[in-house]
Amino acid sequence: MIKVNIFYPNDPSDSFDLEYYKTKHMPMVAELTAPACRGWTVDSGLGGLAPGQPAPYSAIGALLYDSVEAMGAAFGPHAEKIMADVPNYTKTQPILQISEVVVG
Repeated sequence: MIKVNIFYPNDPSDSFDLEYYKTKHMPMVAELTAPACRGWTVDSGLGGLAPGQPAPYSAIGALLYDSVEAMGAAFGPHAEKIMADVPNYTKTQPILQISEVVVG
């Protein structure tokens, strides 16, 4: 199992639309990449390690797939549509990481 993590840096000059991201964007990505997409989550940043410190990320999205190949085959044909939707909820450039799920 692999997880695609999408990190959105907390940028005070950007107003990240969490509602749009969790109710429109991520469900769209999951639907477009189905049945390869095995699940998804959205985390909303609350704070940093020290009290009162802002969260380093406004939000973190995660998508689960059986393999990198399955993710690529499912995502590839829809990449343009998925990326074109990003300006609807943020101006911040996301950071992506593909990881192997080793526990859980």
